[in-house]
Amino acid sequence: MGWCTGLCLKSKQRLLASLNALVACLTVTVVTRHSPTLVRCSTSGWRGRRRGGGGAHMLEVLDMAPPRHQPAAGKAGGGRGHGHGHGHGGGGGGPAARKQPLQSSMAQPKAETAAAAAAVAPPEGGKKCGGGGGRRRGGRGRGGRAGPGAGPGPGLAAAPAVVVAPAARAVIGPPVASKGLSFCRRPGFGTVGARCVVKANHFLAELPDKDLTQYDVKITPEVSSRRVNRAIMSELVRLYRDSDLGGRLPAYDGRKNLYTAGTLPFDAREFVVRLTDDDDGTGVPPREREYRVAIKFAARADLHHLRQFIAGRQADAPQEALQVLDIVLRELANRRYVSIGRSFYSPDIRKPQRLGDGLQSWCGFYQSIRPTQMGLSLNIDMSSTAFIEPLPVIEFVAQILGKDVISRPLSDANRIKIKKALRGVKVEVTHRGNVRRKYRISGLTTQPTHELIFPIDDQMNMKSVVEYFKEMYGFTIQHPHLPCLQVGNQKKANYLPMEACKIVEGQRYTKRLNEKQITSLLKVTCRRPREQEMDILQTVQQNGYEQDPYAKEFGINISEKLTSVEARVLPAPWLKYHDTGKEKECLPQVGQWNMVNKKVINGCKVNHWACINFSRSVQETTARGFCQELAQMCQISGMEFNSEPVIPIYSARPDQVEKALKHVYNMSLNKLKGKELELLLAILPDNNGSLYGDIKRICETDLGLISQCCLTKHVFKISKQYLANVSLKINVKMGGRNTVLLDAISWRIPLVSDIPTIIFGADVTHPETGEDSSPSIAAVVASQDWPEVTKYAGLVCAQAHRQELIQDLYKTWHDPQRGTVTGGMIRELLISFRKATGQKPLRIIFYRDGVSEGQFYQVLLYELDAIRKACASLEPNYQPPVTFVVVQKRHHTRLFANNHKDRSSTDKSGNILPGTVVDSKICHPSEFDFYLCSHAGIQGTSRPAHYHVLWDENNFTADEMQTLTNNLCYTYARCTRSVSVVPPAYYAHLAAFRARFYMEPEMSENQTTSKSSTGTNGTSVKPLPAVKEKVKRSN
Repeated sequence: MGWCTGLCLKSKQRLLASLNALVACLTVTVVTRHSPTLVRCSTSGWRGRRRGGGGAHMLEVLDMAPPRHQPAAGKAGGGRGHGHGHGHGGGGGGPAARKQPLQSSMAQPKAETAAAAAAVAPPEGGKKCGGGGGRRRGGRGRGGRAGPGAGPGPGLAAAPAVVVAPAARAVIGPPVASKGLSFCRRPGFGTVGARCVVKANHFLAELPDKDLTQYDVKITPEVSSRRVNRAIMSELVRLYRDSDLGGRLPAYDGRKNLYTAGTLPFDAREFVVRLTDDDDGTGVPPREREYRVAIKFAARADLHHLRQFIAGRQADAPQEALQVLDIVLRELANRRYVSIGRSFYSPDIRKPQRLGDGLQSWCGFYQSIRPTQMGLSLNIDMSSTAFIEPLPVIEFVAQILGKDVISRPLSDANRIKIKKALRGVKVEVTHRGNVRRKYRISGLTTQPTHELIFPIDDQMNMKSVVEYFKEMYGFTIQHPHLPCLQVGNQKKANYLPMEACKIVEGQRYTKRLNEKQITSLLKVTCRRPREQEMDILQTVQQNGYEQDPYAKEFGINISEKLTSVEARVLPAPWLKYHDTGKEKECLPQVGQWNMVNKKVINGCKVNHWACINFSRSVQETTARGFCQELAQMCQISGMEFNSEPVIPIYSARPDQVEKALKHVYNMSLNKLKGKELELLLAILPDNNGSLYGDIKRICETDLGLISQCCLTKHVFKISKQYLANVSLKINVKMGGRNTVLLDAISWRIPLVSDIPTIIFGADVTHPETGEDSSPSIAAVVASQDWPEVTKYAGLVCAQAHRQELIQDLYKTWHDPQRGTVTGGMIRELLISFRKATGQKPLRIIFYRDGVSEGQFYQVLLYELDAIRKACASLEPNYQPPVTFVVVQKRHHTRLFANNHKDRSSTDKSGNILPGTVVDSKICHPSEFDFYLCSHAGIQGTSRPAHYHVLWDENNFTADEMQTLTNNLCYTYARCTRSVSVVPPAYYAHLAAFRARFYMEPEMSENQTTSKSSTGTNGTSVKPLPAVKEKVKRSN
């Protein structure tokens, strides 16, 4: 059966009748009735075109459009197939013989019929990670015709409507999981590449040989603050350790759990502890409180299972035992430092650096204990974050406003700005000598201090604030023109003069940083590898784990040496450029190359373009010269690019962006007389606020224009490298292709070249901290060419606030005219692949970004199920084998050269060489993961990407997966460098980031708002604005 999305009425009836029994059992995930935004097939037939035809009809293609250019001859068919599979074509054994048993990983509803289960579930197999077939059955090869199932079935013509058999029932949320789902086991270790030794910021931790005991803790009256709970427990231990606690030094999680090495002399006991309250900033004097602390035996924490897991003899990590050890090793740090998440900060670790506007950076360290192949490992990494600088309030206000505030009153606008910055900040008074009472700011008075009066008794006798402070404290207010701080309870006015207050030290800044502050923080955190390594070693020594009383109590020993790890440096892949260039092939050196003497392999054609100059400092002659040089570079790079714009360069003010864009668009259309404007160049000020986002939103959702933005600094200082990079961006936006892997066009990539393979990338970006209503943005991209796997199309959707599962991977909804309609991102991208290549994918590789370890199981369960349902909705027995890989960049493993002075083992920045891969010692004890540093460092310390293969029905070896991932990192379209994350995941991240401009057109560096609305309880989410159909590429 071929793939189709719509049929004539009779065909539809026959199809529904035949499919009803097969798919009635499928659980249907209903997330939202809205379709994904950025990509839409205008003629959504499965049948598609054969290779060599026109591009797929997509609204949005991230950086790489579906092919506009006919690929080289001789690549259209499947391979001849020399494996031991079923059939001889490039299709290998066909999807039915290769797919993974659905029952083995996800429990199906009891209403399932046997026939329906057979339609979705492939035959059982012996794959280590939950079933699947054995080694590859399909052969590799080239030439010949496509194998069985590669082409559309006879007699099924494509039609615009999307009609699929209705499901038996709709279920919101993921399917019920079976206990049989387990992550992929490591297939072995890699051997490809030059061997070397690197150092990792992992410190070996010896497991204690003592029994650990857990006790339940109940504190009365109940306290919500962990800090107060810890203070109560600390006082209890001080009073009773040598008596009632039998000399034990327990570790406490600050909530309900207490842990000891061995047992306490009792099973249950209640203690009384008296503690003086901390000054909470409400203005109420601190008082002594009495707390009753009940401690009751709960369980013994057996470390046997943890040892078994580390040895690879147990599949699931014993999280409880790891949690106990983590609490023990954090106990002392909690007392010494400010704790934020898994990191600890102090102004004493490194001197704080000013970030501007009343903020400073504090250095700290991240700490986490984790099981690895070498045993337990303590991962230590340096970190920095922003704190409010402990300044006198008047000085803080002057920094916020960027001017002196002593000489003149505040304007209303400045007063509102200061009120927003100070609200919730804790201050201490300085006018009472040694009495340093603390208060939390709740607001700012609208009147200056010299106008403020308040009642001093029940008879409503009034006194001014100025008089009160003079009479009560002998304090003369020097700046009565400034407003007062309102502190404590807002119901009762409490006024404090700004000059009598200082900001309390140690308050983390939780709001969004502006660009200047971000730049300053990045400068602070940018440390060369050697410096970073020394900072980590110094932190470990300062923490003094060998002297830590809690570590000693529990028998935990921490090494003070970085872990030496065997690594390999994978070779860079050969890249193919156009045959008309002087250099037809290129071998990157240390992760870099350039476009000198090269032409892009598929150059685009740009006949009609225009330019808008939004920068006041750029004169028309300067802008014209820049555009001419850019056009010339595009031509040199192998594009057909008209040297002259359609209309003269138009200058406009940034605050009139929409008017300017529409004016240039309409003027160009009038000049072209029916032809389309293809490209818009925009020159932007270096600090352009929301201008960039506004241009993208208007061009792509209103006018249907492809745009390329350039900053003023690059216009004034034109460099060949910059122009070459911009020309590469323009080429892919306009449907061209810059380079491809030589192995790809030579059909030599294992598990990609043998049968049609589609590579997905997916990511979810969440709103900034503090935004409690903005939706999250999910993005999925997929390759649209094969065997080159270089072009990618993308889709984005808004979904519930901070929802990590991608809701629109597969979905059904009810249409009044068409009935039950099937759709979703995976389905549409599979259709697009078929239309672009003339082949249906027989293998799926799915790179998923942005997932933490705690979400692995849930994400795999939900999204793998969605992929299978999307495939089954296209063809009942269509289940191509899936490999599901999580990509992580926000981890804290750093790799350092074994010898920083050895230039043969480092790049110019002092970082390890691109292609360095580690899959032993510091990796998971039994699962399929590896660290890969695929890029050359520019500044600071390179962070390797962590790849964790959760599911693998394609039976990749370690070498095959590592080499494929590394080679793909050289195909990123925007630059001539290998990138740090596999491109499909990178493109998905960029697509999600771009989509927020569509949703938040008014966002600026000091403002975060959204026109979208959502709820955290599953309520509907406002869809993103639709992108104009003629915009087929995105930057």
